[in-house]
Order: sequence, then C-alpha cells, then structure tokens
Amino acid sequence: MERVKLDNKRILFNLLPAHVAQHFLMSNPRNMDLYYQSYSQVGVMFASIPNFDDFYIELDGNNMGVECLRLLNEIIADFDELMDKDFYKDLEKIKTIGSTYMAAVGLAPTTGTKAKKGISSHLSTLADFAIEMFDVLDEINYQSYNDFVLRVGINVGPVVAGVIGARRPQYDIWGNTVNVASRMDSTGVQGRIQVTEEVHRLLRRGTYRFVCRGKVSVKGKGEMLTYFLEGRTDGNGSQARERKVCGYGRAGLQGRLGTGPPPVSSMASLPVRAGMGALQGSGLPPCPHGQHLPPGAAGKEA
Repeated sequence: MERVKLDNKRILFNLLPAHVAQHFLMSNPRNMDLYYQSYSQVGVMFASIPNFDDFYIELDGNNMGVECLRLLNEIIADFDELMDKDFYKDLEKIKTIGSTYMAAVGLAPTTGTKAKKGISSHLSTLADFAIEMFDVLDEINYQSYNDFVLRVGINVGPVVAGVIGARRPQYDIWGNTVNVASRMDSTGVQGRIQVTEEVHRLLRRGTYRFVCRGKVSVKGKGEMLTYFLEGRTDGNGSQARERKVCGYGRAGLQGRLGTGPPPVSSMASLPVRAGMGALQGSGLPPCPHGQHLPPGAAGKEA
C-alpha cells in the first residue's frame, strides 16, 4: 500500500508543478474547488519547430509516421532534460502542443531566497533556456542528419494559472500575456528569438544583445514593436561569434565529418542568429531612436 502511495505521489509531481502537487496532497480529497492562482509578472515562452510538419510523413518505411514521432519525442525529451538542470529550477514546462514547447517562469511561490528574485532575473533564466534550446536542437540535427529549425517567442506580464479537470488534470496558464507570447512565436523568424518591447526593457541592461525588428502586425493587438534576442556577450562586453541556422543539419554537415559530434556550446557566448536572407524584402519599418533592422542587413544592436 505504501508503495502505491509513493508511485501515485511521483506521478502527481510529474504531472503538476511541485507547489501545486503539494496543495492537492494536503487538501481534502472531497474538496473539488477550482485551484487557481493569479500572478502579476510571469515570463512566457513558446518555442516551435515550424518545419516539423514538412518532415512528418506516413509511409511503410517509417512505420506510418511512428519514426517521425520517435524523433520528435527525442527532441522534446532533450528539452525536458535541459530544464532539469539546477540552473533552470525556476522554470515550469507548461505543455507541448504538437511540436511547440511552452514554458514559463515566475510561477513558483516566492518564499525564502526565491522572494529576492525579481522578474528581470526570472526572464534572464528563461532567455538563457531559449538560447540553449538552439544548441540542443543543433546537436540532434547533427546526429540525425536533419535540419530542424527553432522559432521562439517570449513575453512577460500577468497570467492566471490553474488546474482543470478531475480526470487527467492539467495545469495551464491563461491571459493576454500568454496569447501575445504565442504570437511572438507565430509571427517570428525561423532561427531567432522574438521578444516584446517589455521583455527588451527588462533585459537590455544585462549582458544580452538585441536587434530591433520594428513593428509587427499581431492578431488582436494591432502593430507591436518587437526585438530579436541575439544572444549574450561575454563578461567583458565583447560580441560573441555569429551563429547560423541549421549549422549542424544536413546543410552544414559537409566539412564536419570526421570531427565528431559538436558539443553543446556555452550559452554565455553564443548568440542566436539566423541567415538574414529570411528577412530580405520584409519592408520592416524603422524603430525608435534609429534602431532598426533594414531588409537584408544585420541590423543595429539595441
């Protein structure tokens, strides 16, 4: 009986954030009141693999698509393993939607030492995680001879979190902040991290480098000023080396054979940058203070 209780507890903690699971363990099982919590400042990230749909195909040779899903499972599992690092303990994986990975920061109770962490610190953790996700996917591309690309959107603001359902309960977050974070992904550029003006404001004084994209049309919000998070500089403020999309995929494999699998490089010195050809002809409007990303150019740091 004790073994069953331990197994059930383990499953519960795997389904729900630790503080939410603890709430249900301490609650009266007959109490079916809705669990919810409002937060004023939460960082939300959507990271999608937009070319996975082109990769997925059902053929006899791949067990009617099962092998495609097996690779997707490996990718998502590696993202989960990355989040298990102690450095990312404040992050919460919310869910996966197809090939899109959703995570948030700032949802854990602010007690003890965690109470000292501000939203800028939380956002920094989320930004570092997003940058390192590119490294994880690059390594999978190199090992599997694929050229999957990542597209990320990040926003910050108020959300409501809660658990819905009695059977297979699901923890999720809702609000305009979540919707805009999703739009930052869907209106973004493959191989880059698009963030809102508020995220840029909170992180620009740190060691991050940004390029102002300009105004983007966002469904339900009109035009929004957005930025690309390029990566981090080193401790001396020096610009880190440039990074190209799919550098370890099929397109970048030639010339690397015989060198062994590429290591997951340090996120502290690795900016996320796509080939600028994706932006040519986009007609991006100017940003405030002359900071803009002209078509076909590298843009100016913000």
